[in-house]
Amino acid sequence: MATAPGSEAPVGHSPWLIANVLAQISFGLLAMTLCLPSMQEWGAIFNTHQADVQLTFSGYVVAYGALQLVYGPLSDRHGRKPILMLGLVVAGLASVMAALATDITQLTAARVLQGAGSAASMVVGRSMVQDLFAGPQRTRVMAYIGMAMGMCPPLATLIGGQIHVRLGWQTNFEVLAVLALLLLVAAWLGLPRVAKPAPAEGHWLRAMLSAYARLLREPRFLLYVAILAATTATFYAFLAGAPIVLKGYGIGPDGIGWFIMAVPVSYILGNFMTSRLIAQAGESRVMAWGQALTLGGLVVMLALGLGGVKTALAVALPLLLLGFGHGLLNPPALAGTVGVLPALAGSAAAVAGLMQQLTGATGGYLVGLVPHEGAVNLGWMMLAFAVTGAVAQLLLRRR
Repeated sequence: MATAPGSEAPVGHSPWLIANVLAQISFGLLAMTLCLPSMQEWGAIFNTHQADVQLTFSGYVVAYGALQLVYGPLSDRHGRKPILMLGLVVAGLASVMAALATDITQLTAARVLQGAGSAASMVVGRSMVQDLFAGPQRTRVMAYIGMAMGMCPPLATLIGGQIHVRLGWQTNFEVLAVLALLLLVAAWLGLPRVAKPAPAEGHWLRAMLSAYARLLREPRFLLYVAILAATTATFYAFLAGAPIVLKGYGIGPDGIGWFIMAVPVSYILGNFMTSRLIAQAGESRVMAWGQALTLGGLVVMLALGLGGVKTALAVALPLLLLGFGHGLLNPPALAGTVGVLPALAGSAAAVAGLMQQLTGATGGYLVGLVPHEGAVNLGWMMLAFAVTGAVAQLLLRRR
């Protein structure tokens, strides 16, 4: 039993509470990936270019990251729960709009709004972890969150592909609208007030800018964010590019999820190992292992592509190492971002979330600008992002 800052009553770390927080955090990633298999067909359905289709993904990701900058400070000031519920309402309405879209422009606009609403789930959920847990336990809970989030892309792409084939692409957005409603009820009934609102002195915009200015003066915070941004860009480039590459290998919408599953499943295992290793091995060593595995997996994938091996397994199997490496990297980096200045946990989670989604959107969009007859171009792009993260980690270790 623990008492959360500003709570009206002690908050127990019950399985139901943790499950509720995990579900709220996972919603944004689920909304992002459920419709990925449909992106193979949207070009033909809406009679448009693939680069325009990729904007539905990048638009979601940019809004998902940018609105976290707003939700984070507001949740520090007014409490987590009201901000979370507002975001769920917006995401649910946007999902209905997407299901009713008749052209790519309407669908892109709906996806942007959907990302804007879903952003609240991510930033508020991460902030709640800071409110409720401390020290290695916080990193351990972040690892559990990583396991839950790791399940989203493979399950979402498998389920979304089947729904696309059997019921049509619009049904995926109808499912998301229903999920948003269910999570709204779960937040109202099951989540406590776990954050004390900041004193309402001064204009809210001035307070928000002051918080961000304080964070930007912390080099360790910036390096943690750089690591997270690099891993996210690498993963999102994979999510956006894998359907295109796999289509060239004869894999359709209903089969994509089986190969995309390689990264998230190994990511789950990496998070599980982090939850067991972090107390004994320490943050720095666990993150170093993660970087080595990440770079190793990408080098093998690229070598196979350059060697002319053009099969789906030549993409999926090497990236098992990348997923495991990200599972070792992300929990300590996430805990580091919100732990550098605990009083600004919401704002810190927002900055980290924004940079993750901006770099992720960049990776997702760049994928649509180059040809993908094999996995080589995708491999080079992912490796460039991963090396950036490795450099940031070297600088962090020096501090």
